[in-house]
Amino acid sequence: MMNRRYNIINNSLGWLCFLIAGVSYLLTIEPTASFWDCPEFISQGFKLEVGHPPGNPIFMLAARFAINLIGGDVTKVAMAVNSMNALLSAGTIMLLFWTITHLMRRLIVKDGSESISTAKIITIFGSGLVGALAYAWSDTFWYSAVEGEVYSFSSFCTALVFWLILKWENRADMPHSDRYLVLIAYIIGVSIAVHLLNLLCIPAIVLVFYYKKWAAPTAKGSLMALLLSFVIVALILFGLVPGFIEVAQYFELFFVNTLGLGFNTGVIVYTILAVVSFIWSLRELYAQKSATRISVSFIAAIFFSGVPFIGHSLWIPVFVLAGLGVYLATTRKLPVRILTLVTLSVMVIFAGYSSYALLLIRSSAKTPMNQNAPDNVFDLGSYLNREQYGETPRLYGTTFGSDVLRTPDGSPAGTEEYNYAKQVKQNPGDPDRYVKVLSRTRYDYIPQLNMVFPRLYSRDHRAEYMKWAGITESDLPTVACSSTVGYDGKVGPATKRMKRPTFGQNLNYFINYQLVHMYFRYFMWNFAGRQNDLQGNGEVNRGNWISGIPAIDNARLGDQSLLPPDQGRDNKGHNVFYMLPLLLGVAGLLWQSMRGQRGIEQFWVVFFLFFMTGIAIVLYLNQTPSQPRERDYAYAGSFYAFAIWIGLGVGAIAEGLESLLKKKDSTAAGAIASVIGLIVPLQMVSQTWDDHDRSGRYTARDFGMNYLSSLDENAIIFTNGDNDTFPLWYAQEVEGYRTDVRVINLSYLTTDWYAEQQRLPSYQAAPVPMTATALDLANGRRQSGYLMEADTVVPVSDFLRHYYSSEADMPGMGYAVDVAGSISFPVDIDAAVAAGRISPEEAAYAADTIEVDMITALKRKNQGQSIITQGDVLTYDILAAAIDGGWKRPVYFANTVPDSYYLGLQPYMYTTGMAQEVIPVYNADQIKEANTEKAYRNVMERFRWGGLDAEDSGDVYLDETVKRMLASTRNAMLSVASSLIAEGQSQKALDVLMTMDTKLPMCVMPYGVQVGDAVAYYMISLGEQLANDQAIERGEEILRQEIMTAVHYIPYIRSLTPARRATLQASDRAMVEYGDYSYIFDLIVRYVYSVGADSATDYLNEVRDKTGVDLIRMFNLDRMDDSSDDPEVAETAVETSTDSTIS
Repeated sequence: MMNRRYNIINNSLGWLCFLIAGVSYLLTIEPTASFWDCPEFISQGFKLEVGHPPGNPIFMLAARFAINLIGGDVTKVAMAVNSMNALLSAGTIMLLFWTITHLMRRLIVKDGSESISTAKIITIFGSGLVGALAYAWSDTFWYSAVEGEVYSFSSFCTALVFWLILKWENRADMPHSDRYLVLIAYIIGVSIAVHLLNLLCIPAIVLVFYYKKWAAPTAKGSLMALLLSFVIVALILFGLVPGFIEVAQYFELFFVNTLGLGFNTGVIVYTILAVVSFIWSLRELYAQKSATRISVSFIAAIFFSGVPFIGHSLWIPVFVLAGLGVYLATTRKLPVRILTLVTLSVMVIFAGYSSYALLLIRSSAKTPMNQNAPDNVFDLGSYLNREQYGETPRLYGTTFGSDVLRTPDGSPAGTEEYNYAKQVKQNPGDPDRYVKVLSRTRYDYIPQLNMVFPRLYSRDHRAEYMKWAGITESDLPTVACSSTVGYDGKVGPATKRMKRPTFGQNLNYFINYQLVHMYFRYFMWNFAGRQNDLQGNGEVNRGNWISGIPAIDNARLGDQSLLPPDQGRDNKGHNVFYMLPLLLGVAGLLWQSMRGQRGIEQFWVVFFLFFMTGIAIVLYLNQTPSQPRERDYAYAGSFYAFAIWIGLGVGAIAEGLESLLKKKDSTAAGAIASVIGLIVPLQMVSQTWDDHDRSGRYTARDFGMNYLSSLDENAIIFTNGDNDTFPLWYAQEVEGYRTDVRVINLSYLTTDWYAEQQRLPSYQAAPVPMTATALDLANGRRQSGYLMEADTVVPVSDFLRHYYSSEADMPGMGYAVDVAGSISFPVDIDAAVAAGRISPEEAAYAADTIEVDMITALKRKNQGQSIITQGDVLTYDILAAAIDGGWKRPVYFANTVPDSYYLGLQPYMYTTGMAQEVIPVYNADQIKEANTEKAYRNVMERFRWGGLDAEDSGDVYLDETVKRMLASTRNAMLSVASSLIAEGQSQKALDVLMTMDTKLPMCVMPYGVQVGDAVAYYMISLGEQLANDQAIERGEEILRQEIMTAVHYIPYIRSLTPARRATLQASDRAMVEYGDYSYIFDLIVRYVYSVGADSATDYLNEVRDKTGVDLIRMFNLDRMDDSSDDPEVAETAVETSTDSTIS
């Protein structure tokens, strides 16, 4: 009866955790797409399109199911996917509760007990609630729970398999308990098609199995169990996952190239044979009539699963299968139960993994988003292996000083690797066939520069490596190095000395950056506190962990009470937990490990879940410095494991209280411990709610639409990064907005599959014009090239024709070589006017030729090397074809594309909002930055504001990514206003500025260095010119607010040591640094000039009273009076001031 009552309460409280977490997440989900990968994933789910490698077909299908529930409203598609993730995350919290209560019960209740005391029930359920709610409201997990990423689904799978092995633990001695293990295998198979992180649970699962099945487990046995678990992970990750594809490739090649059948015939035959082999093996195992048939069928099933196909050598599967055959033939009695379990487990993993067939099917349908185009099993193999991202050394490899060995003829030494690709058909009736193509070259590097455990490996990050390792160039020792290798593969003698980091320096970087900065910092965000939501790269004022305890924080980071409010107390990402979750978790960890043999066993299980999903990932990723975003989401599983210890911390408190009470009132001890423990998650949610509440935020969708709204009809726009590409794709694919526009990502344009896709129509957008043919670019033929400089100007058509031809081939080198200098694009001015690219007035001074210094542009892009990529060539090709086509397809670059990717076209580019159009009007000095007529129309009539123009916009949470996009929009609008002023259109310029100030107000984000000063200056000067007092008053108010924002930086920067000050970003130092630049000084000068010295003095005295900073004395502004309206008076005062530096 007691157990039944316990189970009812346990189940009820688990669902209560689900409800609490679910409500928290559903109230705070983003109502539309977020930035980064979310728009891409939502688009995948909506139309089952192919996203970036390695894909996530199960997530796609689940998202599609959720989308079906909301009907046909495309504006609710993103909300449906976000809600799905919120509910999956709530399910994770429910499973965490049941996990903690299971572990706690086994620690404090004796096996076989008929009853459980009230005191123990309170302690068990209190621990479950504390641990589950602490994780529910933790920073990292909540972040993923409210957006359309895959990590919520992945976390749910992790929680589910760990909970299932604990359920098995309770039933391990019962008949049919193996069904739990098979179900775990199936969830693992499904999770592979969501994210590979779930495989890292296997060591913990194997330890649970070992401790349950072995009566007297030992340390040696535990190590053997761990070793077995690593073998299982390797067999799945390096065997089944790529092996299934490898076997399918052999079948496909035979059926297509040998038998002459159509593409994917071999894959279909192989899949049928694999399914039949599994069914046969299971039938024989259940029938148990013939040992021979059992053995043969089992070997066949293992063969078709692909598990033995580890590595690139066919000898490995031969030896594995032969060894398996010998074992099965010689064993006295076949282990039928084990063979059945293995067969079923492999089969269900195979079943979950087979969902990748969805990618083959959808890619073959040529969906608009079809990344890597894995429409055949060879491309699917490259897709799943993430080959486009290159390789990262982990255990042994190169360092940042490594160089390629050279053969006797001076060529780089290396091994060419080949793959098969579809043969490009010259006629539609040509038969299907695969051809062998060069996929990549593995270069051989100077062996003396290699090292064990290489962390300092990227040549592109040398300076930042040394910063994090705490070394300089002079600290690097030199070693004798070879530079050549003979044709026989023998490395030549050492001929020079080169610098190589020591293992100690390598280890310093690993500890300082990869372990402390990129893992421990995130860990402490969740369980100690977070300084702010600014991305940190070692600065003392950005993205650090804090505790809220001044003695600890100030010793590490400087006086946190002086931190500017927008980086400290007023930053919504400023969370202080006073280290309470950390201390409770450590208490739980220690208490668990001291609860006898079972406690030690549990500790190692939870520890390896914690380690494998945390530090093991750090070791595997081997991240370089200056990551484009914070990566805490990758370690959510590790934080999940620590939350278990937080829950167990209640048991530690209860036991301590019971000792204090001398075991007189165990019930009171359990109750008090639970209440004390619940303070921790309540403190956490009080801090984390505001920086995880994305309700009312539509920024990613609307800013993406603003890019598209900046374009004329049938436009082509070049983008570059995730956040200026995926939101545009989402707007088109999901909400059907501006489907006449063709969005071309320059990073993808370097690949042949993406270039080929541009030839296809997409919704209302016609194929992209280009002169390159499929054969010109097939199989990476023009992936890269080298241009020899020449003092010539050639028509772009001549350059392209020669570059694509075989005349530019460099035999044996794998790339093209051409001679070029500048290229010219002939312009039909009348056609440009007729197409609306330029006005009739502009035609009078339009250029009849667009001339581009290609060599200079390419050297700027490639650090001084005249290398030209396929993307560069196609950019010129597409522009040339658009011009030759009568300008009917206008060409744009997104404002956020780096200047180096403009390829020398800057003098012909004009802002039209969030994009810059290429037109035949030369503007070398960029005096006029915008096409004012188009830009004004786009900004004033078409732009959307992401919910930031709502009355309560000050409550909308903007993280740093959103703020960066907001700043880009403001800069674009400021550019439009500046160009309108240059043309004398003062009223329109003021309209743009007032719109910016109203729709993107300062209450959501201050303007910042230079921008606020410029906006205020324009508003005040335009207000005076147009007699608009409102504009003048608003400009002066902006100055006051910007001064108040900037002044808080003075005491903070003054308080920092020189070493800490050196870590600050230039934009932070520019607020107050004197000499070359001081933003606050410019603001003061502007304000004095506008309101007069007396009014300015009154306000600066008000600033002094509020902040304690006397700007008048600091800048010696008491020299000013109303007799002068010249801002240079203030500048002179500063020059003569004796207190004009911070020290």
